[in-house]
Amino acid sequence: QVQLEESGGGLVQAGGSLRLSCAASGRTFNTYARSWFRQAPGKEREFVATITWSGATTNYADSVKGRFTISRDNAKNTLYLQMNSLKPEDTANYYCAAGSTASISEYEYVYWGQGTQVTVSS
Repeated sequence: QVQLEESGGGLVQAGGSLRLSCAASGRTFNTYARSWFRQAPGKEREFVATITWSGATTNYADSVKGRFTISRDNAKNTLYLQMNSLKPEDTANYYCAAGSTASISEYEYVYWGQGTQVTVSS
């Protein structure tokens, strides 16, 4: 069974940091682009960051650029999101995804995790 499982979410004060992980099982995603999306209550799911299969290229939403860093460890089949200088508007459920291209569109992704909640207090 193919599974993506996020971890590392939680409650943090504004200005703090969190590191999210997304562990894959059931198959290797080393040749897949992998990404992070988020969804706040009452809002649509939005793109956060993406990384190509090799890790050579990354892309970020303007709202997180300079604060978040996406990375991957193909040996561990795991994706990461280092989040620094967190703001209350970063509060959302964060999802990892895997697909054939490093797209900002959620419709390009076949595999999704269940999400991990990040709450940033002011």
